[in-house]
Amino acid sequence: MAHSTMLHVRVDNEIKTQASEALAAMGLSVSDAVRILLKRVVNDQAFPLELKVPNAKTREAMEEARAMMTARAARFDSADALIDDLEKARRQ
Repeated sequence: MAHSTMLHVRVDNEIKTQASEALAAMGLSVSDAVRILLKRVVNDQAFPLELKVPNAKTREAMEEARAMMTARAARFDSADALIDDLEKARRQ
């Protein structure tokens, strides 16, 4: 594994607080975000796309997925039940 180094960045306290809250909503820390940013800059040789806080429906789906992974449970009892639900949603 490569050696790591400490990176110190000065930012306005309010910006740090607001960024920390938005990143936490995405499941990331400020350190995670900086590492992702730097890795993308290296890989793409460009500034990366922006990440956004997921909307309410997406957050609900993420929470449901995490709960199912924790419980090791599936949302549907069978593939047929999944297909039925997808077809029902498509008709709406």
